[in-house]
Amino acid sequence: MNLKITGLHFDITEAIKNHVSKKLERINRHASDIISITVTLSVEKAGHKAEADVHLAGKDLHVESDGQDMYAAIDTLTDKLDRAVLKHKEKIGEVRN
Repeated sequence: MNLKITGLHFDITEAIKNHVSKKLERINRHASDIISITVTLSVEKAGHKAEADVHLAGKDLHVESDGQDMYAAIDTLTDKLDRAVLKHKEKIGEVRN
């Protein structure tokens, strides 16, 4: 799995990189066919925003999340991403059966 983390109007620290990597390990356990994940973190007037583009074999997923701080936005993003990947895996399972 290739992981790319970028920041808009925001410097990515080593602690944030480690936090994102640790949270995305859960996603990697659910889907072994992940090709790459691109995470974009940004700071806006309304708060912090985290976005992820996940490229699976045969499917691309896009998830967005907002939060009061960057860690909360990342946590919410990984929860949404986990549900999206599981939903995709369920659909694939139904199609193959």
